[in-house]
Amino acid sequence: MPVGGLVPRATHDAADLVVRNAKVHTGDPGRPHAGAIAVRDGLITAVGDDRDVAPYVGPGTQVVDALGRRVVPGLNDSHLHVIRGGLNYVLELRWDGVPTLRQGLAMLREQAARTPRGQWVRVVGGWSSEQFAEKRLPTVAELNAAAPDTPVFVLHLYQSAVLNRAALEAAGFGRDTPDPRGGQIVRGRDGEPTGMLLAAPSALILYSTLAKAPVLDGADRATSTLHFLRELNRFGLTSAIDAAGGFQNFPDNYGTVIELAREGRLSLRIAYHLFPQTAGQELPDLARWIETVRPEDGDAWLRLNGAGENLTWAAADFENFAQPRPELGSYEDEFEKAVRLLMENGWGFRLHATYDETIRRDLAVFEKLAADGLFPAGNRWLFDHAETVSPASLDRITALGGAVSVQNRLSFQGEAFLRRYGPGAAADAPPVGAMLARGLTVGGGTDATRVSTYNPWVALHWLVSGRTAGGLPLRSRENRVDRTTALHMFTRAGAALTGESDVKGVLRPGCYADLAVLTEDFFTVPEPDIAHIESVLTVTGGRIVYATAEYTGLDEELPAISPAWSPVAHYGGYQASVPGSAGARQAGLLGEAVAESGRHRAWRVERGLLPDAVAAPFDPCFVL
Repeated sequence: MPVGGLVPRATHDAADLVVRNAKVHTGDPGRPHAGAIAVRDGLITAVGDDRDVAPYVGPGTQVVDALGRRVVPGLNDSHLHVIRGGLNYVLELRWDGVPTLRQGLAMLREQAARTPRGQWVRVVGGWSSEQFAEKRLPTVAELNAAAPDTPVFVLHLYQSAVLNRAALEAAGFGRDTPDPRGGQIVRGRDGEPTGMLLAAPSALILYSTLAKAPVLDGADRATSTLHFLRELNRFGLTSAIDAAGGFQNFPDNYGTVIELAREGRLSLRIAYHLFPQTAGQELPDLARWIETVRPEDGDAWLRLNGAGENLTWAAADFENFAQPRPELGSYEDEFEKAVRLLMENGWGFRLHATYDETIRRDLAVFEKLAADGLFPAGNRWLFDHAETVSPASLDRITALGGAVSVQNRLSFQGEAFLRRYGPGAAADAPPVGAMLARGLTVGGGTDATRVSTYNPWVALHWLVSGRTAGGLPLRSRENRVDRTTALHMFTRAGAALTGESDVKGVLRPGCYADLAVLTEDFFTVPEPDIAHIESVLTVTGGRIVYATAEYTGLDEELPAISPAWSPVAHYGGYQASVPGSAGARQAGLLGEAVAESGRHRAWRVERGLLPDAVAAPFDPCFVL
């Protein structure tokens, strides 16, 4: 298809795909900008302008006119529960991006009416009460009114879940049901469960309750996973590092992505981790896996990246910021054995660690092993989350050859963190500036799908702006990053965490042809609108895996969503919102200025610098 003078003339070395008339951010310091890209056999063969790619256009080359849009390397979420998310995607009613609780309840009511008997309506992650205009959770009474007979489970972050009467019955909760360790079943005056479950502080009560809901069979699991990957492609994601997680057993729950990889049907590259599921059995599980598979086993689409994000259950802290920081018992002995086993056998790992108190204890174990030459030893390892990591701990991580992956959990939990730890701690949670200043590899991620949304642009907005999903500015200027750095964290840094820097995260000849054509220019769009960016065309390995707008129909056909009553079949996934107008942004800034003025006045009154009395309003227009 000749476009703009690109006449087909190549023969033996013709490109499969050419993207032209674009504003390409390559991520390659050697050539940061370009206007066109040529792709052959899944790899980039040329980057430049029309003159550079013209020799690669043949009769069978698909030429895509980007119409002057911004093109970026395909995004890479360095901490996404993509395998677990795919197995459940079509069963979940997503409130990601829903602006009001009223709309969310209307969706829930409609979904309950079409959900067959025996199935649940489940709202699982990707939202926060702070994103709603009402600034609150749904009540049990509202869930009972919306779905009197259909079980409804609504998960709110790592903090709580709200169940209607039918869900309490389906889950088997009654007057005599004991509270599990680390969790609370809220009860009324009569001793009966009210429908509220609290993580106090462990989220196990929330996840174990959700696990009682029906699951999909094999064929529907594959369909669900394909549609979830397509949904991720919608936002320009072409890679993800799966962080494993609770209730994700190996190899059983990995079977779907393994089969899709064998069939060549994955549209997202996945590097996965293995997470021991049974407390007390962690070392035997790790030893068995070491004998079975090796890190980097697999191919460009599906590969093992190591162990974690837990190695031993006792070493995991909890991230419910509505509750006090958990005090962990002694765990170092078993933890040291697990780390030694991995490092001696060439395995990397990632560690869930929210608090500096946990990180310091882990580092003490690593430093002990360093005396035996096991750190730094070339194995890739990292801390995940690290909201309260200290400068001293960052120095120790650097010395031991580690890395960090940060997620925008405080987009959704920021207000709770602020209330518990104060504005000073919130300004440094996590201290991204200090991490980057030490030269650490810092990957960007979401921790979707049960806390944050899987939309990476919400995370990119948080990295740049420091604001929560409710618009509250929290993080200091030192811990916000410029847009180029934020994009680097979601591209090149993720590739470094999987040992693929030579082929992924940049757009240059010889690298994977993974790219996204964006709805808006990430580098120039007003800051509040970063979160509204999507992709109009996503390419993974030279395949067009998502296409909309002018490109509708160019992507690969997917099987119909099954079951037919699926919430995704009716509402889709992320609920796209309209970027705010300049006037609305100006009004919001004025509102913040007024609030800031009020806080300053209160500060002065508290210190006796102003009288406590509030002066009556004065308007000279009404002076007689």
